[in-house]
Amino acid sequence: MTLIKQRLAACVEYDGSAYCGWQRLGHAPSVQACVEQALSQVANHEVSVVCAGRTDSGVHASGQIIHFDVAVERPLRGWLMGSNVQLPSGIALRWVQAVSATFHARFAATARRYRYIILNRSARPALLNGRVTWHHHQLAVERMHEAAQHLLGENDFSSFRAAGCQARHAMRELQEIRVQRFGSCIYVDIKANAFLHHMVRNIVGSLLAVGRGDQPVQWMAELLALRDRTQAGATAPAAGLYFVHVDYPAEFGLPNRYTLPQFLLD
Repeated sequence: MTLIKQRLAACVEYDGSAYCGWQRLGHAPSVQACVEQALSQVANHEVSVVCAGRTDSGVHASGQIIHFDVAVERPLRGWLMGSNVQLPSGIALRWVQAVSATFHARFAATARRYRYIILNRSARPALLNGRVTWHHHQLAVERMHEAAQHLLGENDFSSFRAAGCQARHAMRELQEIRVQRFGSCIYVDIKANAFLHHMVRNIVGSLLAVGRGDQPVQWMAELLALRDRTQAGATAPAAGLYFVHVDYPAEFGLPNRYTLPQFLLD
């Protein structure tokens, strides 16, 4: 029986292109398995991690938060540098911090933030392939932003949940949503207390229909009221989605800074 001496929290950054998603699976490489293997090497015993929110295949993160229990003492810098030496180039820990035994990466979280990046130009991407979603039709960003505001507040998001979503209910509180253009890139920033499976990608898929002019601005409010996934837009691709930040109560003392990935292209 392993004697637990300490609980640690860490921030993980990763390019999800080469992985089946966060969650460890037996048949494909996962971000979780890579992180656990690296931490286990530093700890010299098996380490299991718990994340703030699982991400799908092809989804990226600049601010995934995890916690894990260890039976050995190492300097925090040792956990950070030692793990990063072991990790593949597309995954890295950004920081490691000691936390109380009451901290839980998932259940202690009060909000999560995502950014979705759309490259909106006629030419497909080469350098950013797999990092953004390309949309060659000119999109009306102002209409997309206006439509998105209909989703704010605590609502039933059944119209924007995946068919296989395992959440007990579809009630979520959408706290912020903003759609902005910078050059050829459109950024959809969204924050909620929690998210349903594919919720962000399904919202973006419907906003794209509004941006193209296929649907009116009011359509997003109608979809919310319908609570019917079959009536909403297609699920947007995974490539443009980034998990960027998690909010926790101040009592845990975790860093509250975060990075929003951006590509400034003409």
